[in-house]
Amino acid sequence: MWSIVLMGLAGLLVGGALSFRQQHRPLWTQISFYVLAGMSLLAACLLTLPGS
Repeated sequence: MWSIVLMGLAGLLVGGALSFRQQHRPLWTQISFYVLAGMSLLAACLLTLPGS
């Protein structure tokens, strides 16, 4: 259940990063959103491992 929520959050964060790119916002905001999306996907993968 939580892995699906985290994957959805990652999608929203990537969408936000792409939106910031179109608005010509500072690069660090885009990078931070991509990093948070990656961390969310990593957490979702770790939650699907057996024994968790």
